[in-house]
Amino acid sequence: MCGIALIVSGIRLHLSSLHVDATSPSPSPVHEQLEFSIDDLKAVLRRRGPDSLGGVKVFFSLKSSNPSGEEQLECFIERVDDGVAFQNQNDQYEMENGSILQSENGCSNPISGAELYLLGATLQLRGVNSIVQPLMDASRNILVYNGEIFGGLHVECHENDAESLMLALWNCCSCNFSLDMNTCEDEFRRERTIVDILSKIQGPWSIVYWQDSAKTLWFGRDAFGRRSLLVHWPTVEDSRFLLSSVSPASSMFQDSAGLEVDSGTCEVSFWEELPCGIYSVSFDAQKTDGCVVGEVKRHEWTNELLKELVEWKRTRIVPEHGDISTPYHKDCLSQHESHSTCLHNLQSASGNFQAPVSTPAEILLDALRKSLIRRTSLYTIFQGTMSASRKAELGPVAILFSGGLDSMILAALLDECLDPCYEVDLLNVSFDGCSAPDRISAKAGVKELSRIAPLRRWKLVEIDADMSDLTSETKHVMSLINPANTYMDLNIGIALWLASGGNGWIYESADEDEKFHQRVKYKSEAKILLVGSGADEQCAGYGRHRTKYRQGGWNLLNEEMKLDIQRIWKRNLGRDDRCIADNGKEARFPFLDEDVIRTLLAFPLWEVTDLEKPAGTGDKKILREVAKLLGLHEAGVLPKRAIQFGSRIARESNRKNFGSNRAANQASAGSVKFNKQSVLR
Repeated sequence: MCGIALIVSGIRLHLSSLHVDATSPSPSPVHEQLEFSIDDLKAVLRRRGPDSLGGVKVFFSLKSSNPSGEEQLECFIERVDDGVAFQNQNDQYEMENGSILQSENGCSNPISGAELYLLGATLQLRGVNSIVQPLMDASRNILVYNGEIFGGLHVECHENDAESLMLALWNCCSCNFSLDMNTCEDEFRRERTIVDILSKIQGPWSIVYWQDSAKTLWFGRDAFGRRSLLVHWPTVEDSRFLLSSVSPASSMFQDSAGLEVDSGTCEVSFWEELPCGIYSVSFDAQKTDGCVVGEVKRHEWTNELLKELVEWKRTRIVPEHGDISTPYHKDCLSQHESHSTCLHNLQSASGNFQAPVSTPAEILLDALRKSLIRRTSLYTIFQGTMSASRKAELGPVAILFSGGLDSMILAALLDECLDPCYEVDLLNVSFDGCSAPDRISAKAGVKELSRIAPLRRWKLVEIDADMSDLTSETKHVMSLINPANTYMDLNIGIALWLASGGNGWIYESADEDEKFHQRVKYKSEAKILLVGSGADEQCAGYGRHRTKYRQGGWNLLNEEMKLDIQRIWKRNLGRDDRCIADNGKEARFPFLDEDVIRTLLAFPLWEVTDLEKPAGTGDKKILREVAKLLGLHEAGVLPKRAIQFGSRIARESNRKNFGSNRAANQASAGSVKFNKQSVLR
């Protein structure tokens, strides 16, 4: 998919149930005041490389519906952009630009300024037929969706998941926001609620959905926040309610007067990451003044298996005497029965049958393999009007590649899942040429991959950068990572943005015998980018995990890992998704597949990591064993290295902004908030 946005104006929202107090008068926190146009919002969505961008407006009016003259809320729908598909089970309709749909005949009094504006940008990666968002069905429900469905809801291999989701939501009860579900007259729909449908989805998603019959707006993002969704709650300074996959670039650097924003004067950012979950706003007309009001509610996940993952419920944490030295066999894995059944069904669907597995590393390898299949080859990758020769030439999937443990595992598994005719781009960024640690390990990694998969053409794309030449790019990335605002966020964002752009150099044969190679310019055209996020959080790969283990043993380590997963949406994934999507690519996170998370939680913690052993051995112990099963013996002993250090952008940033690495370390530079003007000087 690509990106979505929502603008709600002229409507009074009640936020008390969310504990959001943004509209209270002074004394209150100073809120950042920003101004941007609809065109600015469209422009930043277009940067994400969509095949189409469309919009729909929902207007409100009051209509006399009975002899007593009592007025009820009515809606009008107007298409304002390039194409909206109206769909139900059998028919497809087209609405001309600017036309208005009205629910019923009758006298209506428009409510001035009260409207919803939904925007949907679609980078289509699934299905054989093109779609244009927003989608609308025959019941006037409207959907904008940025996500993938890898399980939970049935999607045929040739279908688009947004269309399948639209049909599933259409079949939901319009009374599902009510406390009494039994009031629904439709017995078929009574057992299906929107919360139930969204709770079932396996995969990354963010959504805005207008349920017309209930006059209810639904929005939210998946339980781990794998798709970005920013929110601006109404304030005294700006009463609009806004949602967007990304912040408009102009809103980062200009206030309402068009002047440069003085960073550091505002206590509350204009945008914030929407906390993971499902939200609804039920609209009605206030009888006293006729204005439209809406009550915002947050709903609990109804999928019990998902709730266990979110709550990070591990079976065993502290080993008893002899546990660590005792082999862990499949006889101990009764908790994996349902998981194994799921994997078997997926195996059958893909035609890829595997031998029974028994050790934790083998079980995890099996789960990771299925995660890669879901994300790369279990469905038709939409390629539009691309010529047959071009399809054969370009690989649809690339990897954010450091040559480290996580990216090497992804590369080896991708080779098993992807058609052998495809090349695989390995995207590697360096701020120190061939001397950066990640460039050195990437070159070694390609050699090891060529050894275990000699028939695959691995293309190491060397993306070289210099901080002194990135002033305009830095300004742009600052808007992408917003509301993140530390030097560490900026360094990671720049590295991710440059790497995912795929604009670098590769080595090609200069002769028929392939004895000589020349370095030539190259740009990766892959639209799917595999990223190793989530591996360190789940397998104790960070240095702070070792610190917590030394301070408080297994229990404190488990609590730190739990904290990492429960805040990954805010600290990592929203930022990373925005930086990668800006290059017209979709980030996919195989280590954050629901079944992979469930598999890791089912193991005792000491089977996942052993921090009594040194770095490169005990940390991420189970992933190192997976690497060995794949034949990656060299990668299996590499220490953890974050992208900002492996690419050496942190060193260059420290020198530029603090004078030296030493001064930066003394100032704890990674957590220091950057000043926009000083960074761009």
